[in-house]
Amino acid sequence: MDNVPPRHAPATSRNREPILAVLKRVLPKTGLLLEVASGTGEHATFIAPRLAEGLLWQPSDANAEALADIDAHTRGARNILPAILLNAADTHWPIRSADAAFCCNMIHIAPWAAAEGLFAGASRILADSARLILYGPFKRHGVHTAPSNQSFDDDLRARNASWGVRCLDTEVMPLAERSGLVLEEIIAMPANNLTVVFRRYRRTSATPLPD
Repeated sequence: MDNVPPRHAPATSRNREPILAVLKRVLPKTGLLLEVASGTGEHATFIAPRLAEGLLWQPSDANAEALADIDAHTRGARNILPAILLNAADTHWPIRSADAAFCCNMIHIAPWAAAEGLFAGASRILADSARLILYGPFKRHGVHTAPSNQSFDDDLRARNASWGVRCLDTEVMPLAERSGLVLEEIIAMPANNLTVVFRRYRRTSATPLPD
């Protein structure tokens, strides 16, 4: 088994450059970035070494078997930590704080409880004004943005009734607001995907939310 090569996700080589461009712009220069649902770890492998040297990348996944794949892909990288087991839906995460969080292609291939847990967890661990960045397909105002996304959604729901492309406006944004995260930016990406940037605000009477 030791000679079995780590899994490969073909989509990572197609979307990694556009994702990198956004992350270089919105991530902090120093601190800890938590990646939720790292999958094979190939995004970390490509993106992390191209970010600022002071930013550490912490990969994670809910599947214990995925951790070996992640570590195999990321081994030797200067700023990637060993992968940790983290289920977004869990009430307690094995990490106390982070300066940013990134989640790629998870909330549509998971029960809605995973999205709820993602925002609740981000609310707990993110520093004030830190960002949560999501990437993937989304509906807008209840409508798919392309026929291919409709077909993808139909396929997901046929495979598992609890999965599906989520609506950014009616599902994700209200969930974020209830968790204390404010929408900051929506970026159109290739293949009818979006990158969505939220920012954590711990509101006080002296700290108004942004317009």
